[in-house]
Amino acid sequence: MDLQCFLCWEVVPLLLLWPGRFWCMSVHILNEQPVHVIPGATLVLTARIQKDPWEEISTITWAREAETGADRTKVTLATCPAKGPKCSGGGPDVQMSLKQQETTLQVNSYTSADSGEYSVTVTDGSGGNATGRCIVRDYEAVHHVSVSINTSHPSLICHEAWGTDPSFSWLHERAAITQQVGRVSKDGSMLFVTMTPICGHFTCMVGNRLGYSSATYTAAPCESGGRGMTVAVVCLVLLLLVCGAALAFLLWRRRRENNRGERLYEHADDTV
Repeated sequence: MDLQCFLCWEVVPLLLLWPGRFWCMSVHILNEQPVHVIPGATLVLTARIQKDPWEEISTITWAREAETGADRTKVTLATCPAKGPKCSGGGPDVQMSLKQQETTLQVNSYTSADSGEYSVTVTDGSGGNATGRCIVRDYEAVHHVSVSINTSHPSLICHEAWGTDPSFSWLHERAAITQQVGRVSKDGSMLFVTMTPICGHFTCMVGNRLGYSSATYTAAPCESGGRGMTVAVVCLVLLLLVCGAALAFLLWRRRRENNRGERLYEHADDTV
């Protein structure tokens, strides 16, 4: 019993003297991942640091390395002392700031060379550190849009190669999709066709912040509306022809009767 009390009185003070050894400092980047950046725009990454109240931060370092490939050399973008006025490393387009328990990295005039895996490492006074990571990629325009058909379940599927955050919309004969034509899926990439038979031109338009691209699936021509119009035109032409023929016949008959009357009158005069 005496030995247990002795150990408690000896060990507890030691634990209190080295609090940084028994807690877990953490740092994580707040941006939704992966981060997509349009070339020429500004990349801004923000990380939140969680630490023990009495622990002091020594340095904060932002770095970048290739996302894939054999050569994944880490490049230090900026290293800043927590209480120092200046940061080392980086270039004129790289800025770093620290506010309370958040640190921000800003890269101006982003290019494809700035893509990769970013990391922020926070080091405390005892030498312990924690690292947060995120992936940064180029914001890509939509490419190679195509439309295919699933005949077993009448539907059209819109495909897009590698554009970032693509949004889909559909047209039938250059008009918005109605309930008589079909129903668009929740993500917009599929059109469940309800019209029978499937006919006309179906266009899928795919776009994002960099522009739009489209593709069209062409089915058999929709004949119902065109055939009705053709029949109406033919009937109208036939009606005009009949009316014209009837009018011509009446005029011819009237002229014939007039000529016959004139001949009878001349014959009577000759007799007298």
